[in-house]
Amino acid sequence: MNREFIEALDELEKEKGIPKDDICEMIEQALISAYKKNYDPDQNVRVVMDRETGDIAVLLSREVVCDEDFFDEGLEIPLSEAREIDGRYEIGDQIEFSVMPEDFGRIAAQAVKQVVMQRLRETERGMIYDEFSQKQGEIITGTVQRKRGRTIYVVLGRTEGILTAKEQVPTEHFNVRDRLKVYIMDVKNSTKGPQVFLSRSHPGLIKGLFQLEVPEIQDGTVEIVSIAREAGSRTKMAVYSNDENVDPVGACVGTRGVRVQAVVDEVSGEKIDIIPWSENPEELIANVLSPAEVEAVYIDDYDERLATAVVPDYQLSLAIGKQGQNVRLAAKVSGWKIDIKSHTQFEEVEDAYEEELMEEDTSVSQEAQPDVQDVAADPLNEQDVQDETSATSEELQ
Repeated sequence: MNREFIEALDELEKEKGIPKDDICEMIEQALISAYKKNYDPDQNVRVVMDRETGDIAVLLSREVVCDEDFFDEGLEIPLSEAREIDGRYEIGDQIEFSVMPEDFGRIAAQAVKQVVMQRLRETERGMIYDEFSQKQGEIITGTVQRKRGRTIYVVLGRTEGILTAKEQVPTEHFNVRDRLKVYIMDVKNSTKGPQVFLSRSHPGLIKGLFQLEVPEIQDGTVEIVSIAREAGSRTKMAVYSNDENVDPVGACVGTRGVRVQAVVDEVSGEKIDIIPWSENPEELIANVLSPAEVEAVYIDDYDERLATAVVPDYQLSLAIGKQGQNVRLAAKVSGWKIDIKSHTQFEEVEDAYEEELMEEDTSVSQEAQPDVQDVAADPLNEQDVQDETSATSEELQ
């Protein structure tokens, strides 16, 4: 080793953030293993590397024992022999001898190279993991590098992201070298290094794209309160403005729809409904069923979050959507279970309910009527009344 090597370690410390002392300690451990492997596995040796000059010393440590107990020359030294070196040695002391082999330089260089490369790889992996774990939930641009089956591998700067078939949109198809924006869904450490899992179908992709396109979302004036997505088909997004002078829907749509169109183009023409959020559940439910018109909303159960929405007869299919998509997304984005009824259906239910109430009222009246009839059916006999009146008159006289 030499000073140039130490200077190289100093540069690594500055550029990669790898502490020089850590590398030196790893080199020392690697050289101990290399010495034992190539020379004597039973010897108690340690390696010391000078942090300033890079000089290396291999030291054999032997314990001082009494002459009668001396047994292992590789690990022990008799007391008499130790005192020939220095008369102050006592039993139990450790004496170190330099045992640097002549050809150890070549072995040391190879071991040092392996250690430095391993440490660099570990550090690089750690830095990549830290970088992308902080970006989890964000949007990043990458390039398709290769495909394996239905899995796509995307280059993301210093590492490679994995876009599985499950996280792709069925209507989208990418070729090698295509550039695309992806959502960082998860980052995991593995024996092969950090693995970055990507998504094109996650609702967070839509949210992140609007954050990139709409300055009002970036500065917090407009918030995306809730979002529901069926990738490749339709997304509903509820937005709210913290400034009464800013229209949240208008901010997301942009002048002549330029902002929302940029997002739509990125997700291959997927339809996006932008809805104003409201704390009033009736108003919110009416909004989320867009583009259908809603005549009225009735809250059936606040605790269970059940509601009924009434729409014009000709709007029923639009409110429900193809295969129930519109009402399904509306329920997800609002957090309410919504029962859709046409105007006619609702009137029929109301009429049936009113008839049921009338029948119940009639039943109650009929149950109460027999008491009146019993009284009327048992009137006092007219003669009895007259007799009773006469008797009362005689008593008074």
